[in-house]
Amino acid sequence: MKKRKVELVVLSDVHLGTFGSHADALYNYLATIKPKILVLNGDIIDIWQFRKSYFPLAHLKVIQKIISFASKGTKVYYITGNHDEMLRKFSDMSMGNFELRDKLLLDLDGKKAWIFHGDVFDASVQHSKWIAKLGGLGYDYLILLNRFVNWCLLKIGKEPYSFSKKIKASVKKAVKHISDFEETATDLAIENKYDYVVCGHIHEPKIIKKENKNGSTLYLNSGDWVENLTALEYNKKRWKLFHYSEMDYVAEENLFEMEDILSYQTFV
Repeated sequence: MKKRKVELVVLSDVHLGTFGSHADALYNYLATIKPKILVLNGDIIDIWQFRKSYFPLAHLKVIQKIISFASKGTKVYYITGNHDEMLRKFSDMSMGNFELRDKLLLDLDGKKAWIFHGDVFDASVQHSKWIAKLGGLGYDYLILLNRFVNWCLLKIGKEPYSFSKKIKASVKKAVKHISDFEETATDLAIENKYDYVVCGHIHEPKIIKKENKNGSTLYLNSGDWVENLTALEYNKKRWKLFHYSEMDYVAEENLFEMEDILSYQTFV
């Protein structure tokens, strides 16, 4: 299958090494693209919850695919997040086309893109790490339970249901946390005159223009590969939010037909 050429792809919150990671779906997506730059925006490998007994072949194949990109000319930036914070001691390391960073500033057709994971804005991560780790473990098992429930729903012809999205939407503190996160990120981006601010961390994919009295910026969140299965793509001066749909998945030599299942949100 012919691969799509993309100038920039941003992925975050893959959480390899956990039950909730949709590594197989991510591998299928990666197998259909040829990015010039690949940004891994934090929480790619979940070191917090890493288990020697659980690292399936599908998770390893994603890592192999990323290494393959770098070996074939793709510039790969790995930006550290909270779940892979142990890598921060090696920040600014560079090996060929692979670089490890805590944050990144890219020039995209004359516009500045400020890219970072986002956990720096999360008080629970900064001040109560054990609570955040416990919550991450509970979230992992919630996703695992949700998969089983959705498997049962599909068997009886019902639409899949997301426990975590329902909880986020119904808990006022969660809604406020997401809103505060976006406002903090965009206020700082506008203050520093960045055209784009690109985050992950909160598992809420989004592209939205944000304004305040000092100016405006485009806020982008790449979402995750646990519940939303999303990525950001930049090509020909446009941002697109990619959604992988399992319902429309068509197997063909372990790939899928892009024209059948792509759902895009496009911004100039």
